[in-house]
Amino acid sequence: MKKAHIAEMFDRLAAALPEPKGELEYVNPYTLLVAVVLSAQATDVGVNKATGPLFKAADTPQKMVALGEGRIKDFIKTIGLFNTKAKNVMALSRMLIERHDGEVPADREVLQTLPGVGRKTANVVMNIAFGQPTMAVDTHIFRVGNRTGLAPGKTPLEVEQKLEKAVPAARKLHAHHWLILHGRYVCKARTPDCLSCVIADLCGYKAKTALEAPTKKPAKKTLKKKPTGRKARSARP
Repeated sequence: MKKAHIAEMFDRLAAALPEPKGELEYVNPYTLLVAVVLSAQATDVGVNKATGPLFKAADTPQKMVALGEGRIKDFIKTIGLFNTKAKNVMALSRMLIERHDGEVPADREVLQTLPGVGRKTANVVMNIAFGQPTMAVDTHIFRVGNRTGLAPGKTPLEVEQKLEKAVPAARKLHAHHWLILHGRYVCKARTPDCLSCVIADLCGYKAKTALEAPTKKPAKKTLKKKPTGRKARSARP
């Protein structure tokens, strides 16, 4: 995608949604970190249903450790992979207490040393909690980056690196939210809604759908053959 088109693309996304926000609910950097860890292979809606009651019971590493792994499982049992995630939440909470005085570190590399925290999770926390212009590439951003031609790549890291170079500096802080929400609600995996897409004319997707109303082919008229020969004579009054 051309540089001018990229700038126009983000201008339009910004005009449509001036203050984009993540859809995970949290109360502080710690609960944000826990919510993002729990969101792996799960929907934000499903995570929010579980974390609402969980964060009322424990919104700090100290309270989470006191809660215990068994109780954590009870709160998050509706989320996929809840056994593993409960262990990770318990372990990262202990590590925050032992190594970081109970505070979430504002450093991507350090965040990635915590149990259950990968590069994408660290990027989300860095962006939302600490206002850093990171690109957290999930399945939605990976799809949008490749489909539009904005940042094509074979791996999430490759897409992330291309986004860091391509996105205008003034748009980097909110870029990952615009792209996630665009991929989640417009540029969907199976049925992209190209008709309502604000960047459809800039997009490099060759198989754009619904840009024009489908035209129905007129039904073929079947002409009845006139009876001939004996049938014709027998049909006469």
